[in-house]
Amino acid sequence: MSAGLNLAQQEAVNYMQGPCLVLAGAGSGKTRVITHKIGRLIQAGLEARRIAAITFTNKAAAEMRERARSLIGRDAKDVLICTFHALGVRMLRQDGEALGLKPQFSILDSDDVTGLLKDAGGSTDAATARQWQWAISLWKNMGLNAAQAEAQAKDDNEKVTARIMARYEERLAAYQSVDFDDLIGLPLKLLQQHPAVREKWQAQLGHVLVDEYQDTNATQYEVLKLLVGARARFTAVGDDDQSIYGWRGATLDNLRRLPLDFPSLKVVKLEQNYRSTGAILRAANNVIGPNPKLFPKVLFSELGEGEPVRIVDADHEAHEAERAVARIQSTRANGLGKDWKDFAVLYRANHQARVFEQALRKAQIPYKVSGGQSFFDRAEIKDLCSWLRLVVNNDDDPAFLRAITSPKRGIGHQTLTSLGVFAGKYKLSLFEALFSSSLASALPGRSVAGLHEFGRYVNDFEFKARHTSGADDAKVLLTDWLKDIAYEKHLYDGEENEKLAATRWTNVLEFCDWMALRCGGQIDDAAGVTTSSETKTFLQVAQTISLLSTISEREQDQNVVTLSTLHASKGLEWPHVMLVGVTEGLLPFKLGDDNNPAGRADGPMSEGILQRLQEERRLMYVGITRAQRSLAVSWTRKRKKGREMIAAQPSRFIAEMSLETATTKENPREKLKALRAEFAKKAADTVAAAAAAGAS
Repeated sequence: MSAGLNLAQQEAVNYMQGPCLVLAGAGSGKTRVITHKIGRLIQAGLEARRIAAITFTNKAAAEMRERARSLIGRDAKDVLICTFHALGVRMLRQDGEALGLKPQFSILDSDDVTGLLKDAGGSTDAATARQWQWAISLWKNMGLNAAQAEAQAKDDNEKVTARIMARYEERLAAYQSVDFDDLIGLPLKLLQQHPAVREKWQAQLGHVLVDEYQDTNATQYEVLKLLVGARARFTAVGDDDQSIYGWRGATLDNLRRLPLDFPSLKVVKLEQNYRSTGAILRAANNVIGPNPKLFPKVLFSELGEGEPVRIVDADHEAHEAERAVARIQSTRANGLGKDWKDFAVLYRANHQARVFEQALRKAQIPYKVSGGQSFFDRAEIKDLCSWLRLVVNNDDDPAFLRAITSPKRGIGHQTLTSLGVFAGKYKLSLFEALFSSSLASALPGRSVAGLHEFGRYVNDFEFKARHTSGADDAKVLLTDWLKDIAYEKHLYDGEENEKLAATRWTNVLEFCDWMALRCGGQIDDAAGVTTSSETKTFLQVAQTISLLSTISEREQDQNVVTLSTLHASKGLEWPHVMLVGVTEGLLPFKLGDDNNPAGRADGPMSEGILQRLQEERRLMYVGITRAQRSLAVSWTRKRKKGREMIAAQPSRFIAEMSLETATTKENPREKLKALRAEFAKKAADTVAAAAAAGAS
């Protein structure tokens, strides 16, 4: 299992005696090491079903499964390869009853959580609820409950949020629901408080591999420690130089604690980069150099020196976008970049994408904005999908909660809480509980009547959906449905901005038209193309609702330029990268206060500012190391702040790259001259070829 591995990779793969930390620099082949180590463990006699490989995104888990399948073969299907959260779901489904959870507990999405928090906090403002949600999420990731959060609250605002957290937790328990953070916090509670469960999982998992270890938070680290127990058979793979998620709870303390908690820890450094040229890696090493090192390493490459890293200055953002487009065009004209998908424009914040979109559209260059909101993630579409999910599956409790409150039907929190308690007691779904003959003993008659009315409407809608087919009849069904539930009124009543309400209503109508066309067989389920397939009942179409969110996300197959934030670019790579907006106040982002807004090194810098600067430097490092063959870094002399143009300075990170300015700074006139010469040569070659063809 060591063919094709360098010496450091072989050392990491072959070490199985105890805890192992693999410091995998950018582009050093960490996924290859993980999959080969899975194979090596199986080769050494460990059953595949006793190996767990944990990562942070479903996409990364899917890639790892595919790589393992190619390398190992049939045994790969028995290896547990999943995200931390998916592992948490598995643990709670199997053993959550010890915490009072039924196996069919519901997992609430972000919008469901916002709705519950608005109710718990007595607010109608979604922005305020999202602030509570953010604070509560950070507390949960730190392993704090509501009482602990209130005890260490820094001000009255935090104390209020902690009390709202307590009421929110009561609602989650009553609804037999968990949020995303609970998928880590509750398994930790399970392992801490129930020795039999802990021993079961320690016996079940013979070796645990954790990818992107630097992104773990305090709670995830405690889960890992309890899963591996005293035997400590685990492999953590990560890179302290790529830790860029401190703002959502990830902590480098987890790397610091490993050698303290596991004194026999084996540390292996992967420093050979297989992605980037020497010039790019030198810039990356120089940038990250000023940061303190937990485990010092220096990346190197055997891919040659390559093109020098270019520094591009621009007058303002629009000029910067024009220059980026010109660079893409000239690189393709020179034959260095064949496809549009070879190019990426990376920036610090989402709002920076707009001018680049405009410039790319003007040049008729296809592009995608990575991480943009999917149509199916919009609140109004999720509302409608929750109704359809409930019609298809009456046991879908999150769908029930969203449908019964979107729009509100006079059924309040106290009624739903009592219903949740009743359903939990008798191990029923919320919808099943509606029709229990015992419900009247738990709720007032008026509340039962309101619940029965909702239940009857859902059943009636299901009957109609089962017997409605074809586009025209489906359109009538949908129109009547929206009128029955008064959804348009719900949107306008819930938005202070009438224009925004109108936009949301337009989205609803677009969704209904799309669903109706699918009932008529006029749209293919997978790609949205016109087909001549037979008509379907509305219920058949609704049964595919869980697939809808993937319809417009076939990004891998698109030959387009990528626009992406630096955070969203992590784990990806492109032949040609333009790192834009590398200006003080943007990258690094505003660090200080009014006296020292940039948090510059020559000004006062607190410990908190210093830590934020170090994370911003790691973000710059991540951006640089996305590039394979060429990298351009651009900044602007002026940038827009609100409605004003303000003077700007190049980011301190440009100086830290320690480039030879005379050889790396692009001369726009020379660039334009070379581009024109290239186009003139191609035109001349075309004319010559045509003349030769005519002569023959």
